[in-house]
Amino acid sequence: MRTDSFALRHIGPNENELNQMLTTIGVDNLDQLIYETIPDDIKLNAPLDLPEAMSEQAYLNHLHSIAKKNQIFRSFIGLGYHESITPSVIKRNILENPGWYTAYTPYQAEIAQGRLEALLNFQTMITDLTGMELANASLLDESTAAAEAMTMLFEVRSRAQKKENVNKFFVSEEILPQTLSLLETRALPLGIELVIGDHRTFDFSKDFYGALLQYPGKYGEVFDYSAFAKKAQENEIKFAVAADILSLVLLTPPGEFGADVVVGTTQRFGIPLGYGGPHAAFFATKEAYKRNIPGRIIGVTKDTDGNRALRMALQTREQHIKRDKATSNICTAQVLLAVMAGMYAVYHGPKGLTYIANHVHNATTTVATELDKLGIEVVNKSYFDTLVVNADAAKVKALAEAKEINFYYIDDNNISIALNETTTIEDVNNIIAIFAEVKGTATEKVTAFTTESAIPESNKRTSEFLTLDVFNQYHSETALMRYIKKLERKDLSLNHSMISLGSCTMKLNAASEMLPISWAEWGNIHPFAPINQAEGYQQILKRLEEQLNVITGFAATSLQPNSGAQGEYAGLMVIKAYHEANGDHHRNICLIPASAHGTNPASAVMAGMKVVVTKTDDKGNIDVEDLKAKAELHKDNLSSLMVTYPSTHGVFESSIKEITKIIHDNGGQVYMDGANMNAQVGLTNPATIGADVCHLNLHKTFAIPHGGGGPGVGPICVAAHLAEFLPGNPIIKTGGEKAITAISSAPWGSALVCLISYGYITMLGSEGLTSATKHAILNANYIKNKLEGHYNTLYTGECGRAAHEMIIDCRPFKKNGIEVTDIAKRLIDYGFHAPTVSFPVAGTIMIEPTESENLAELDTFCNALISIRKEIDEASVEDANNVLKNAPHTLGMLTAETWDLPYTREKAAYPLPYIAENKFWPAVRRVDDAYGDRNLICTCAPIESYM
Repeated sequence: MRTDSFALRHIGPNENELNQMLTTIGVDNLDQLIYETIPDDIKLNAPLDLPEAMSEQAYLNHLHSIAKKNQIFRSFIGLGYHESITPSVIKRNILENPGWYTAYTPYQAEIAQGRLEALLNFQTMITDLTGMELANASLLDESTAAAEAMTMLFEVRSRAQKKENVNKFFVSEEILPQTLSLLETRALPLGIELVIGDHRTFDFSKDFYGALLQYPGKYGEVFDYSAFAKKAQENEIKFAVAADILSLVLLTPPGEFGADVVVGTTQRFGIPLGYGGPHAAFFATKEAYKRNIPGRIIGVTKDTDGNRALRMALQTREQHIKRDKATSNICTAQVLLAVMAGMYAVYHGPKGLTYIANHVHNATTTVATELDKLGIEVVNKSYFDTLVVNADAAKVKALAEAKEINFYYIDDNNISIALNETTTIEDVNNIIAIFAEVKGTATEKVTAFTTESAIPESNKRTSEFLTLDVFNQYHSETALMRYIKKLERKDLSLNHSMISLGSCTMKLNAASEMLPISWAEWGNIHPFAPINQAEGYQQILKRLEEQLNVITGFAATSLQPNSGAQGEYAGLMVIKAYHEANGDHHRNICLIPASAHGTNPASAVMAGMKVVVTKTDDKGNIDVEDLKAKAELHKDNLSSLMVTYPSTHGVFESSIKEITKIIHDNGGQVYMDGANMNAQVGLTNPATIGADVCHLNLHKTFAIPHGGGGPGVGPICVAAHLAEFLPGNPIIKTGGEKAITAISSAPWGSALVCLISYGYITMLGSEGLTSATKHAILNANYIKNKLEGHYNTLYTGECGRAAHEMIIDCRPFKKNGIEVTDIAKRLIDYGFHAPTVSFPVAGTIMIEPTESENLAELDTFCNALISIRKEIDEASVEDANNVLKNAPHTLGMLTAETWDLPYTREKAAYPLPYIAENKFWPAVRRVDDAYGDRNLICTCAPIESYM
């Protein structure tokens, strides 16, 4: 046994287990299983051209050496990114804790009450600081949140505006440059006309439906927007404000001067810069728009016993329900980062946040005062943390970089300096010394910050915030540590048991992959730092792009999209740009199979395309004849096909090359959704099946942890003819020669967590990656065979095999009065998170075990399902008082004095012997979603409000 082999640690089944599993499946060896699963004409003929796998120790040494190439300058660049301090108690107990980072999106609310409470804290923090009525549970970054505001306000235009086709959206010239670039990307396909200008001279004509302001402005100016707000309301123009979260501690909240939407990032609430991400954005609005708000909202409801419970509210707005009628394709939040930002507010409380905000502002005022003494002009007289200084930029840059300090250079004579939580007296003296040297004069050292304010009286905050107990009782490390642990214990994560979610690939997130994201050399670099200061990052990101090119068979990769849904959108926008470069502006038809994930049609509509749905046959495969007929019917306008491979039904369709050829023959491009890439790596690839572009879920196939619903990363890989259109950034050059405008805020998206996928690929190497794919297919087929006779598998390939996932049919159990939801809830009593429920087929369960689970865990899971199958047989339509309908069973039920259920306490809580060794207790009984939607409460209000 090679103890230095990472593949040995990552892949679950050992050699002895492998042989047992092959016998159960009925094949002689693993290669035979793969032969019977994947069509011959798409198999790769050679191993992946990747370097030999590194051991874990060699990899960590390798990454340490590359980290040294990053130069950690003091960063005063700003532009929406500021260095912050991650409290150690949060870093150790959340960021570095698999109990938090391996959890899944809280669709099973009964086993996610801890995460849900942490997100409710986040939402409360946002509503308090912004002065708004409602906030969601986070978005991807500030720029995409601003774009969501633009499109939401477009959706909620007045009847008169819709009738007159009012489509102009005003954007203040004070907006962050990366936000403007992203607004341009999103506006064009939807027919929104952007008008950029000075909010002070804006013409409030009837041509506009909305506006976006920056608060404070991109270079620090604090504007009084009250007059603008009044005129906007008089003219029925709704407006959004992109606000700095820390400044709102001291500034009048936008909700108090009439904003309809407030967006921004919570990065400076204890989240590392990470060369651009991941960070949790926020989106707050009025309750009137609760059915239009993008992303997820955590709400309060009650459980079966009437006790307070939390869950994701208003889920009917999500894309898998609305599909092409969805107003957004958002399916990933930034939950792990939102939890950290919320805990930052819990730890510091209102007094602590006020201290931090005053520290930042006082440091800034001190710099301004001292520069004024030197005779150097500070252009903006009102500010929170950012100054514009009039000086020779070239001279300042040379001196600043010699002192390892970064400013932002607006032009030859104007420099922006943004101070932050980490700024010290020494930093302030170094900044002043640079300008004194440029001026050729001496200066005295500052020994204390001034306490004078540069915030106009009209902009000063007077309202209270964070008044609830949760923000005022956990200020010692002991108290917060215990609070975090209390919440963690309510959640089932991968550190407890397998999470076999089909389409979501919940595999091992190895410790060696995770460790480097805590290193300062990777965490403390600003995304707009000069490229030569980020040589380590550049080396890793370039290598990761090359690795993904090899794995997909494509020519180029963009790491910018920071979720799978963003990847879908980016891929379609690149296809759109390609057609337009060829003069084919009319190509706007996107074919999408009926079985596709709901984000596919939503992404296509966002990209300005018209969705045409193609049929699937009785076996769940794409109906080739129907697809061919529709491709030929729309050949003059055909843009693309969106296809998931293997299919969402867990099958390698043998007609895939015929399908892609049909699209190409009719002038279209093929976009492959990479959700199921875990069944392809090393065995086949998107290029081989005939795709032109694919997105990859790095938080699925490539081991970035789900973090309770984010971070995700969704890079796109493209064929050579599409490479020149890969997305750019307005500050740091990225992408192709004809780059489309930005897809996310940062040049390389969530660069920090890309280290995880780089580690995964580097430590597995070609052989390990291919073995991982084979074992993912092995594990799925093992479960399929173990469950035969108990459950029917809905779809299989031509040889009766599943891919890396399969769907079991639970619809026949309705005759016993049992719904698929009852099975999902009963699995909690057995210590398991339910697989994917009712997607892509209602009344079914989609199971994906991944390669990381060993035989013992697979058997335990199968035994649980087989035991549940016996319980289903005991149930009847006439008697709903059974163990499935009452599931899950809480500790409170089991320890109550009375027990009036028609089965034993033991059957309820310990139906199989293994459970007693590691019992997981759900925090609440089954939640009542309908009640919560009828009585929407989305902040942690005092308990009296729930009575």
